[in-house]
Amino acid sequence: MAVRKGIAPTKTNLIKLKGELKFARQGYELLDQKRNILINELLNLVDLAVENELRAFAALDAAYVSLEMSSRDIGKLSVQSLVGAIKINSEMNIKQRRVMGVRLPLVKTEFEDFPPYVSPDGLSLHIPDAIENFKKALKILGELAEFKVSIMRLAQEVKKTIRKVNALEKIAIPELMETVGFIRNRLEENERDSFVLMKMIKQRMEEAKADEWSD
Repeated sequence: MAVRKGIAPTKTNLIKLKGELKFARQGYELLDQKRNILINELLNLVDLAVENELRAFAALDAAYVSLEMSSRDIGKLSVQSLVGAIKINSEMNIKQRRVMGVRLPLVKTEFEDFPPYVSPDGLSLHIPDAIENFKKALKILGELAEFKVSIMRLAQEVKKTIRKVNALEKIAIPELMETVGFIRNRLEENERDSFVLMKMIKQRMEEAKADEWSD
């Protein structure tokens, strides 16, 4: 890693660069903590998304099985007629939460039912099961959308954080350390040179004074 160019080897610059180095190290520690927290949250959401996807498929399968059983009980035409009598209002509320400054959605699905659901040709006991399973599947799909959007946003933030961590760890901090070391060495060399020079001057003065006394 090269020494930072254009920096004069002075005590003022040494103090300034030491401050920058301390700040860079603190920034690295904070970003490293942020990266770990984001990765843990991301992995947790991935597990939840996989689990919810399986739950959604299971609820949809159960709903379609209930519809099939209803068709066997009262016939497909009666089931289709019953669909027209079903009135359910659904509402999806979206809020937000923050994880290390990243805004993540919170999805909540609510229903307003208007039973009973009666067909002129009779009622199958499987119809209520089908309705509940479809509602359950819709709620889970809302949660699944929440998880997938959150995963996407967290993954983007993790990438940015990793780039910043790597830049500090592999470029900024080593460059500052080398520059601080370079300036410190130069200052020490200057002090040694000054000491030698002052010693030579003192010796010359003493020799000159000795010559005067001898005269």
